[in-house]
Amino acid sequence: MTATIALVDDDRNILTSVSIALQAEGFLTRVYSDGETALKALVDNPPDLAIFDVKMPRMDGLELLRRLREKSQIPVIFLTSKDDELDEALGLAMGADDYIAKPFSQRLLIARIRAILRRTELSHAHAGGEEAASDTVIERGRLQMDPARHRVTWGGDNVTLTVTEFLILEALAQRPGVVKTRNQLMDAAYQDDIYVDDRTIDSHIKRVRRKFREVDAEFDAIETLYGAGYRFSEE
Repeated sequence: MTATIALVDDDRNILTSVSIALQAEGFLTRVYSDGETALKALVDNPPDLAIFDVKMPRMDGLELLRRLREKSQIPVIFLTSKDDELDEALGLAMGADDYIAKPFSQRLLIARIRAILRRTELSHAHAGGEEAASDTVIERGRLQMDPARHRVTWGGDNVTLTVTEFLILEALAQRPGVVKTRNQLMDAAYQDDIYVDDRTIDSHIKRVRRKFREVDAEFDAIETLYGAGYRFSEE
């Protein structure tokens, strides 16, 4: 079944270029130039996934997400300014599923969309009583990861990760004690032969550690092996 993606951005160039790229990949698209116009349409006729720009006139992406979450749980990806951690933190805390910083690769955006739609499909299958191998919950010491629900806890406390961060941590936690190279983590987190450099993986690891240390200041389960990669150390 063809997925429908809603795009909300006041930049018409982005609306046009992203819409064309998504349609070329077989998605249906709906476009909205501001949050106020989009809100009613998203609630009355929900798409499979929505992409919001954070900074928009009349109603910004954060306010749009806040109001949308009162009535709907459709997956949402934020487009945000480069390295704007405040936007990311607020968006994820309010229920966004992932974010991508501008300027962005359309191939990367499409890969993130597919990853979120796959997880949504698995979650719905689980809720309907269907079993799948990837539904298996990963438990490693204080860490618990539920791939179907995209849920992570550490010692019972929720840790909110983006899809990319989740996939990197999942790759590490699946085989505790085994060193994963940066290339292996790239393969786990990025698909469709998207190139990212080593610093991108390092940045993701840094952010994952920071998020865990917000619930446990002494978190040290992700170890760096200089010149080799990273490994998850099970307590």
